[in-house]
Amino acid sequence: MSDIGLIVVDPGHFHAALVQREMYPNLSPKVHVYAPVRPDLIDYLTRIFRFNTRPERPTRWEIEVHACPDFLERMCRERPGTVAMFSGRNRGKIQGVLAAIEAGIDVLADKPLIIRREDLSALETALNAAQDRGLILYDMSSARRQVVGDLTRLLRGDPEVFGEPAAGTLNEPGVTAASVHHIMKQVAGVPNLRPPWFFDISQQGESLADVGTHLIDRIHSTLFPEESIDYRTEIRLHAATRWPTRVGSAQFRQVTGEPGWPEYLEPWIKGASLDYFCNTRVQYQIRGVHVSVETRWNWEAEAGDDTQTACYRGSRAQLELRQGAEERYRSELYVVPFADIAAALERRISALQTAYPGVSLAKLGREWRVTIPDALRIGHEAHFAQMTRNFLDHVEHRRPLPAREKPNMLAKYFVCTEGVGISHGETSPVIAT
Repeated sequence: MSDIGLIVVDPGHFHAALVQREMYPNLSPKVHVYAPVRPDLIDYLTRIFRFNTRPERPTRWEIEVHACPDFLERMCRERPGTVAMFSGRNRGKIQGVLAAIEAGIDVLADKPLIIRREDLSALETALNAAQDRGLILYDMSSARRQVVGDLTRLLRGDPEVFGEPAAGTLNEPGVTAASVHHIMKQVAGVPNLRPPWFFDISQQGESLADVGTHLIDRIHSTLFPEESIDYRTEIRLHAATRWPTRVGSAQFRQVTGEPGWPEYLEPWIKGASLDYFCNTRVQYQIRGVHVSVETRWNWEAEAGDDTQTACYRGSRAQLELRQGAEERYRSELYVVPFADIAAALERRISALQTAYPGVSLAKLGREWRVTIPDALRIGHEAHFAQMTRNFLDHVEHRRPLPAREKPNMLAKYFVCTEGVGISHGETSPVIAT
């Protein structure tokens, strides 16, 4: 049995179960769960039961549940494992993470670690504490492991193809990115019911603070790969706005199973509908490059699934991630030239064959689509296993995360939480470049 033992702390989000979608050779099959008795715990156990009893490649998790109101204090005192996973209610998550670190436990934390600007200092404290104790605090950012994002970053890094990043302006940014998520969808082949607190933005956070972390993380690592970013001196926020998605009472019953509105949602109930403030747009600069990010939640996809799009403007070409009907709602990368880059682009794609076998170019008028073989694509759920394997490798070999991870995590959460604050009309402590 592996020496690495998993502790699952108050699993309120389905991502907690997705981590256990498969077994890992360096992780013990015995898992300890510490949580209060409530529907979140039952939902998590039901998902693990499905994984353990599926016909193909069933898992073999052995779950020991410690159900009690003082679950966090008891977990830190008893320490039945070496790794704690947090994937649930987002407000207050950072305090649980810090408690685990102070108890000497490595942490795998689902995004977002924080949803409020007031908690950025607590995140920095947790990161410093982990570093001082030689522990791993790993931000569960599965979107990093998408092949389209990898190829975008590599092409952006080729000066003969992309050139230099365009600074842009407030009205015509150098980078634009958007994501559209859906409230009603399927996960692991079954309808994904949401806990009613998912709609409480004081607990779940608004979209920029939550799913926006994926977009900001990708933008920063694409513009400045393997570089450290100091949010205090290199990022300046300009503006942010928010607006609601209307969720009707029948829709709420369908996705939560609840017969009516919980009392804590009362501030956002308008007639027979809920104003779910889950849409945000933020505009900021990083090292002088203007960036515009939009995150939205719709009720249900008419076709396809959640989508992400982006555009990176360079002096020689523009890199575009598209995911519409023409792409069959699958993320594709396009190269739109501003100069004669054909030979340089072909050389670059040829040089990528060792790491990305089968990647090629398709000429479409004046632009190219980077053709990506299906073998190189993995789905959203498989990303969690890939990410968990990387985390466990760091834990098993006591290999610290790259030094840039700490400042870059703070930069990411600074943009997300400050953006939410500005969208509420709060004054931002703008940090000038």
